[in-house]
Amino acid sequence: MRKNIILENTETNERIYLTSKNVRNTPDRLSLMKYSPKLQRKALFIEVK
Repeated sequence: MRKNIILENTETNERIYLTSKNVRNTPDRLSLMKYSPKLQRKALFIEVK
């Protein structure tokens, strides 16, 4: 049921976070605020297909 996804920052194109989500509960793309080492602050990371 759970699917592994990669999170990408749209500003710096970093793909440093790997997480999982339940596809039944959240069919839309996941977006989370995570820490970006390049920006040295929290930034929006969006699910990559």
